[in-house]
Amino acid sequence: MKTLGFAMLLGAALLPGALYATSADHVRVSHAWLRILPGELPAGGYATLQNTGKQPAALTGAHSSTYADVMLHLSSVAGGTSRMRMAAAISIPAQGEAQLAPGGYHLMLSRPVHPVTPGDQVPLTLTFADGSTLDTTFIARPANAADAGPDRPALPTTHGAGHNHD
Repeated sequence: MKTLGFAMLLGAALLPGALYATSADHVRVSHAWLRILPGELPAGGYATLQNTGKQPAALTGAHSSTYADVMLHLSSVAGGTSRMRMAAAISIPAQGEAQLAPGGYHLMLSRPVHPVTPGDQVPLTLTFADGSTLDTTFIARPANAADAGPDRPALPTTHGAGHNHD
C-alpha cells in the first residue's frame, strides 16, 4: 500500500511539469541547414524556429549523434570587431519565431564523429527549457553557402516534441 501511495504522490508531483513540457509540440523547424567548414573546424547550424503556441518557448540546447559537441552561440559585431559567445537560451515568442542565422544566434557543432559532406542529412535533437525535445534534420551545405540553398529551400517542417524527459 505504501508503494501505491508513493507512486500516486510522485505522479501528482510530476503532472504539472509533464503538462507544461508539451510546449515543444508547438515548435516547427524549417530551413534547417549546416555550414560545413574544412577539416576539423566547427560547423554552424541555422534554421527558423516557429512557435505556434500561446506560451513562449526557449531553446536551451541541442545534441547530435554526428557531432560530439553542440552549443548555442550568438555572433555580434561591436566597434568593428566580430565576437562570438555562448548563449544560455534562445527565446521563441508565443505565436512568433526565432531565426538561427549567420551573424546572429546559431548552433555551433564541433568534433564530428565521421566526415560530414555537403548534401548529408544530419539529425539533431533540440532541447527546450521545459525539458521537452524535438528531433529534426539539418542539411549540410558547403562553406560558401549563405542559406538552405536553392536545391532545398526548406526541409519538411518538423512537428512536436520528440521526447519528454521525466
